[in-house]
Amino acid sequence: MAISGSELLIADLLEKINKECIAYFNKKFDKISSLPLSASARRYYRIYVDKKSYLVAYNSDIRENEAFFYFTKLFYFNKLNVPQLFHTSEDKTIYIIEDLGNETLYSSIVKSNFEPEFILRNYKIALNKLIQFQMLDTDKIDFEKCYPRESFDYQSILWDLNYFKYYFLKLVNVPFDEQLLENDFNVLIKIITDIKNNYFMFRDFQSRNIMIKDKELYFIDYQGGRRGPLHYDVASLLFDAKANLTNGTKSYLLEYYLSIAGAYETIDNEKFKSDYYYVALIRLLQAFGAYGYRGYFERKEHFLKSIPYALNNLDFIISKLRKENSITYLIEVIRKMKDSDDVAKFLFKEKKETKLKIQLTSFSYKKGIPEDETENGGGFVFDCRCLYNPGRQEEFKKLCGKDQPVIDFLESDSKVEHFKSNVFALIDQAVDNYIERGFDHLMINFGCTGGQHRSVYFAEKTKAHLLEKYGITAIVTHTNLP
Repeated sequence: MAISGSELLIADLLEKINKECIAYFNKKFDKISSLPLSASARRYYRIYVDKKSYLVAYNSDIRENEAFFYFTKLFYFNKLNVPQLFHTSEDKTIYIIEDLGNETLYSSIVKSNFEPEFILRNYKIALNKLIQFQMLDTDKIDFEKCYPRESFDYQSILWDLNYFKYYFLKLVNVPFDEQLLENDFNVLIKIITDIKNNYFMFRDFQSRNIMIKDKELYFIDYQGGRRGPLHYDVASLLFDAKANLTNGTKSYLLEYYLSIAGAYETIDNEKFKSDYYYVALIRLLQAFGAYGYRGYFERKEHFLKSIPYALNNLDFIISKLRKENSITYLIEVIRKMKDSDDVAKFLFKEKKETKLKIQLTSFSYKKGIPEDETENGGGFVFDCRCLYNPGRQEEFKKLCGKDQPVIDFLESDSKVEHFKSNVFALIDQAVDNYIERGFDHLMINFGCTGGQHRSVYFAEKTKAHLLEKYGITAIVTHTNLP
């Protein structure tokens, strides 16, 4: 039996999972591995029983779990594409569900290099599936099962706006008048709560929560679902920051959605679009709260990388608001966000022409630190041995840091993300300086015990980071790989 992610999978939890496996399968699991941590407190593990894989989830929030159980059974009964729920523990903290794999709609978009035809085809499918969830007979949905609120009401919206205020504006030091902002919050809430809301609302309907299995789209992360307007989930999908849809694509897909929604009930398209951008504004402000909390507070850098895309989305949304809107102070505060030094460093910068060449190298400390052949004296050397070694696990011994199972293993450990964010901060400072001074070479080395897993992973991730941020294609050498 091989266990990956051992630092996270404590013995007590392992024992509990095995107990539930015995209860459902009449045997212990054969193998288990932890999945990368997400934004939530839930932990997911992939288990293998008789050569078939399943997902096991652990979550101490029982009310949230109960909401997930209820909606999963409801959707599955109505033949909607959600994971099948196989088993729940007696205390409702552990459950076993269908394994939908690792491919999300977002990851497939990235693999397609954001190919427009691929995006349009799959987003149309997603919207067609979405309307089936939204148009379920609400008389047959027990909204009392929802968590934490039954509907997207005044309190629910206020929580989102305060999330934005306290976890983004305050954290990035954007100045604002508390009372004036609250006044506009109340105006915005009134606009939203006046919209018809007798539909099922996913709450977090975005490309990372859409799985692709056997060329079919499946949907997850609906445990926060509640009664709400049609507009919200459409906005969640189309204004998903990192998906980075063009404004033209967003507008086209909105029209497409209205055309298919009209087959279910009569919709005033112009009124819908007029309200839609206010709902989209709420969604985006909630997302900024998440970027602040998860990025600045929890130091998860990938949330911060969404900020430039989200700011561009805000500009587009504001341009679409009704001219008679009375949330001028809120809009003023939003426009101040780009002036914050804490925000500005994440904004897109015009890539300067540079002669800087960057050499990335992974190595084994057993064989020594690579020499700088340019005679510049070398550069950074990062010691990755402080992180848990995947090479200790039998299942990873023949793999390397470029293989997805190893990547998943490393990224399931929060220490890896913390290490990576600190490394990138140091490298960025040097690269900014070297470009400014016209330097032509920088060497960056990552070392670990065998030069196969951790060092390779960080070299590859650094290459991707440098390409994304600076447009520099670094040369990578893995000294201990064939």
